[in-house]
Amino acid sequence: VQLQASGGGLVQAGGSLRLSCAASGSISSINVMGWYRRAPGNERELVAQIRSSGSTKTADSVKGRFTISRDNAKNTVHLQMNSLKPEDTAVYYCNADRIMTRGLLYYYDLWGQGTLVTVSS
Repeated sequence: VQLQASGGGLVQAGGSLRLSCAASGSISSINVMGWYRRAPGNERELVAQIRSSGSTKTADSVKGRFTISRDNAKNTVHLQMNSLKPEDTAVYYCNADRIMTRGLLYYYDLWGQGTLVTVSS
């Protein structure tokens, strides 16, 4: 089971980007999917996460600007980022927790490769 993130890039302040992350493998279900970020000099922080039920948690710093969504059938999670600010510049990481495969194996706290988001002022 792997996570593959995409969608980062360079954008001007006020612009938008959409990050996507796809889980591959013989997956039956994924409990929680989310996005974290690490800015230079900072620790990694939660940006947003979404459960299979659809309930979400979003960091206060991005509320009203970022929206997380997922497609359970395709095992994908997306992060729509609007009104981007220079302080959103970071490497964004996709995360998935409690993945159950069709072979009834479980994976916990799986990370994708980071994707860099740079917001210029």
